[in-house]
Amino acid sequence: MSVTQHKKEAPENVNCKVISVSDTRSKETDKSGRFIINLLKESFHTIKDYQIVPDDYEVILDAVKAGALDKKIDVILINGGTGIAKRDVTIEVVQDLVEKQITGFGEIFRMLSYLEDIGSAAILSRAAAGVYLDTAVFSMPGSRGAVKLAMEKLIIPEICHVVREVHLHRKENK
Repeated sequence: MSVTQHKKEAPENVNCKVISVSDTRSKETDKSGRFIINLLKESFHTIKDYQIVPDDYEVILDAVKAGALDKKIDVILINGGTGIAKRDVTIEVVQDLVEKQITGFGEIFRMLSYLEDIGSAAILSRAAAGVYLDTAVFSMPGSRGAVKLAMEKLIIPEICHVVREVHLHRKENK
């Protein structure tokens, strides 16, 4: 079956959880989280949950697990905590949880970052995606530019297609 046919069979909208990882942001100052939410809503997707969590492995882990266990949530979008400093652990959480990696997300994100935005600094950019408990999980850096790039160029164009593929042989016990 062609990609075009897959996209025709995909849902028109999906239910999302947005997680911003930050030790300093609040809902009032979380520009990247709000940007993600606004883009999702503009694309007719539903926000089922939104939270800001500190850059702490266990707290991020619990937030992602809660989203994946919620039958109403199809996609978890995480921003922040992706740097290379010792405290940045979002990618480690995602890598430890996902059952299937979507490696192309990080690869293409870095390529686009290199070409369109930050040049060789793209080697420091960590982004990851995968599937956990029949839920798509996307993790992107927390800067507004990185979120804009990931959302507009990769996630929004493919989010429904990804959910279609994840749900194709969905486990009934979610």
